[in-house]
Order: sequence, then structure tokens, then C-alpha cells
Amino acid sequence: MILFMRIRPLLAAVAIIVGLSASLSTSLAAQKGKDNEEAKRLAEATTVFQEVMSAEDNAIPKTILEKVEAIAIFPNTIKAGLGIGGLRGRGVISARGANGWSSPAFLTMTGGSIGLQIGAQAADIVLVILNKRGVDSLIGNQFKLGADASVAAGPVGRDTQASTDLQLRAQILSYSRARGLFAGITVNGSTIRQDKDANQRFYGKALTSRDIILSGQGGSPEPVAAWRQILARYGR
Repeated sequence: MILFMRIRPLLAAVAIIVGLSASLSTSLAAQKGKDNEEAKRLAEATTVFQEVMSAEDNAIPKTILEKVEAIAIFPNTIKAGLGIGGLRGRGVISARGANGWSSPAFLTMTGGSIGLQIGAQAADIVLVILNKRGVDSLIGNQFKLGADASVAAGPVGRDTQASTDLQLRAQILSYSRARGLFAGITVNGSTIRQDKDANQRFYGKALTSRDIILSGQGGSPEPVAAWRQILARYGR
């Protein structure tokens, strides 16, 4: 009885430690899963841009990328419809500054259309932002393509004249890649919002798109380095 009374506090302490360890392990596992979700999104966006630009004769023209202010990519965006269509995707955006490309902020895109359509399709959406006004609009809390900034289907390949004409009348050029085909697409009416929850999970603190893109408050957790490297390679 005396022995039990002596070891009872020790047993209680062990139980507390085991409980805390289990709770911490569960919390870390959950956080790791969340981090991986955003890291996976960024890695997919990196791969999309690499693959698109690898096909030089069917890529975004270099005359555009030389002057681009920001690039947003929404990998595996779902487009579906049965008479009334819908679009939903999650993506990232980085802007070019005096010290190179910024770390990415996370975004969501939603949209809809009406017409004779049926079925579902996954597509990679690429937005090329051509001026600072377009960047400022896009990193706001909510942004509607075509209403808050002019958007046009972007040219591909080596058509320098088409590239020049479009830059004179559009703030954002939009592209889509589905089933291996990369081409300009109209996404007018789609709404883009900053994904504050994803920003917080990835960077570990509450940040707006503006904090990350313009103020550089996010830092460079993995795999930001690979993303910035591929942007610097093609979007000098």
C-alpha cells in the first residue's frame, strides 16, 4: 500500500506525458498534412509552367514574358456543366519586383457560364498580368476578371505582332491547357479571391496576398525556391 502511494504520482506523471505526446503527434501530423496540401499546389503550378514553356513553338511568347508583372497559375482547375457550367480552382500568384520574383500567395478561382455543355474536364489555367494595376487588382480581397481589369485570350508561339496588339488593350492574358492543348481562353466573369487560410497554413502566420507579394513577409519555405527559379528562367 505504501509502495503504491509512492509510485502513484509517478504513474500519473507518465500518463500525462503519454497523453501530451499523443496530442502533439496528432497535431503535428494534421499540420504536416495541411502544409503538404499547399506545397503540393505550388509544386503542381511549377510543373505546369515548366511544361508549358518547354514547348517553345506553342508557349507564351517571350515578348510578353519580358514585360510581365505577375503570373498566376491554377493547376487542375475543374470545369463542369450540364447546361449551366461552373469552374473552380486553387492556384498561386507571384509578382516580379526589384529583387526578383516574390514568394507566392494562394488564390481561389470560381466562375460560371451558360450554354450547351455537358461533362467535366480538368484544365490548367495560366494568367499573365501585364501591368501594376492588374497586379493590384488581382491581389485584393476579391477580383472579377473582365470587370475589375480587362482580360483577353493570350497568343501562343512566336506571333510578336499579336502579342504587341494584345498588350495595348488588355491588363491580363489568360491561357488554358487541357488534354495536352495549350491555348488562349476567355475567363471573363470568373472571380478570384485570396486564400487567407492557405497563406496561414503555408507560412505559419496570418498574411494577405499583399503582405506576401508586395511586402515580402512570407519568407521562402519549400518548395518556393523551385517556383521562383522557374519563373526567373522564363520570365526574366
